[in-house]
Amino acid sequence: MSELAASTSALVRRALLRMDPAKSLAALDALDLRAQSRVSAVVGVPLRQLRQKRDVTAFAISAPHAAVTALLELLAQPTLDAVVEELGDHADHPSYDQLVAAIDTLSVAGTSDEDLVALLCLAVGESFPAAAHCRRLLAERSAFWLPDLPAAPAPSSRVTPKVVAPEIREQRRARREEERRKKKQPAPRPTRRPKVSAPPPRTDAAPAVTLAPEPERRAVLLTPLERELFDATHALAGSVVLVEVPFDARDPSVPEMTSKERPALVVAGSSTQLLVRPLYSQPSPTRDLFSPWRRLGLDHLSYVDHQRVPVTLDVSRVRALGRLTDQEWNALG
Repeated sequence: MSELAASTSALVRRALLRMDPAKSLAALDALDLRAQSRVSAVVGVPLRQLRQKRDVTAFAISAPHAAVTALLELLAQPTLDAVVEELGDHADHPSYDQLVAAIDTLSVAGTSDEDLVALLCLAVGESFPAAAHCRRLLAERSAFWLPDLPAAPAPSSRVTPKVVAPEIREQRRARREEERRKKKQPAPRPTRRPKVSAPPPRTDAAPAVTLAPEPERRAVLLTPLERELFDATHALAGSVVLVEVPFDARDPSVPEMTSKERPALVVAGSSTQLLVRPLYSQPSPTRDLFSPWRRLGLDHLSYVDHQRVPVTLDVSRVRALGRLTDQEWNALG
């Protein structure tokens, strides 16, 4: 591991140590870590062990970097969303002054220093475009201090000598004597065997070897009504697109807002509508972890909802972010 990679890993681990352990465990408990949640083993196994042992300090020190980063990302996601909203059009490549202004605004609004530290260290650990600005902020502000990373306990080099019972030692000695006695005995002379003619060559062809077929893309199951309205072989089926998804209920504070643009997985479609499963940034019992989120260019951990929602197909506004591979599609619940 290079010196830069090592320092980045240490920064992420120290940020997790700065967080309140109760808050970290509460966020972890809300995460779906079942085997079918499609969290990779290098992340899922350490997180499940942490859920059982409840020792955040030991986890931060010794868990794989990917697992520590995943937990820190889960904790920093609300602050990251708030910073992105505050930066607006400058969110992709903010200047140092723009980032400082956004951080100060969140701080005045009540965001804690530890939440801001989690965000800044995550940006450095994940090599965000503003990673250099985040390093500078961490170095310049005393409020953004980081605890020292304790040394991992070294494995003990002391070996306790194995005690062998006298009767076992005697059995081993007798066995060695028997083996030496057998080696001293002359080997029996080989006897001449009668010649045996070779079997006639087989004329039947060897059976053909049938290779298992490659897994095909699993067909989507539609309800009778959905089959009448939508086509599962639509050109956008299996793609993630940006569309206007209607709200389940109207917010009394903003009654004029009835929908929001968000990424969604297309299940089927028609000439006028798409049947989609919306993607969200927050987990819930009706949502599964959407593992291809980073590959498709989404800027935060995402969850795909079980519910299928019809949305209007506006070819001029729908923007495709990418298509799921057969393996990713078949892994979906």
